[in-house]
Amino acid sequence: MAEALGLAEVRRALAEDRALDDVTTRLLGAAADRPAAGRFVESRFVVAGLPIAARAFEELDPRACLEPLTGEGVWTEPGTSLATVRGAARALLAGERTALNFLQRLSGIATVTRRAVDAVAGTGARITHTRKTTPGLRALERYAVRVGGGVENRGSLAEAVLWKDNHWALLDGSATLAAALAAAPGDLPVMVEVETDAQLEEAPACYTFSPTISRHSASPRGRAGQAPASPFRLRAGSRRKGPGPTRRPARR
Repeated sequence: MAEALGLAEVRRALAEDRALDDVTTRLLGAAADRPAAGRFVESRFVVAGLPIAARAFEELDPRACLEPLTGEGVWTEPGTSLATVRGAARALLAGERTALNFLQRLSGIATVTRRAVDAVAGTGARITHTRKTTPGLRALERYAVRVGGGVENRGSLAEAVLWKDNHWALLDGSATLAAALAAAPGDLPVMVEVETDAQLEEAPACYTFSPTISRHSASPRGRAGQAPASPFRLRAGSRRKGPGPTRRPARR
């Protein structure tokens, strides 16, 4: 059976925080084992991560219970109570920061995603994610994008062929793109990014046309004597339909 979403990440975070060695809470003695309750109250944002926050407390107290007072993907207003948590005071005190860290991180991603989704509403455009995720948190951050209304994209290097400028540069002069792509697994999407007319001619014909704008980390200042570099890249193309790969003209 597949492991629950976020369980491994929560366990790593609790171990990093040494939640079982909370020296301050130990000073309470037996009082730390008394039942306690607490609530999350935050400002306006799109909620994401309540199930993950719940696991932080459950790992420290199997009897702990987080009762959501709102749903994932819902806009919450300032002063709204997101959830009620009940369990041993020791578990609530030790797990609070880990739970909030996940809740704040994932809700932040969901909120930014929802704003982008709302900004393109009615245009036919869809918002997705990249692989530029926090190391070790990709599954959770992709989850937050979905909660915010985004759609799935390539989640790892093994999930699709994406031929980019670095691959063009390393292509042996005696080899062709078609020959290289012939070895691609037949069940994977193939995307080819092109930046020159020559590359466009060499790339196999695409089946549909679907422009994609991706955010890159280029400096907006540009080099001395040059116009500022755009941090965005425009690609055009689509995912594979049948045996043919995708052609994606890209303009910086």
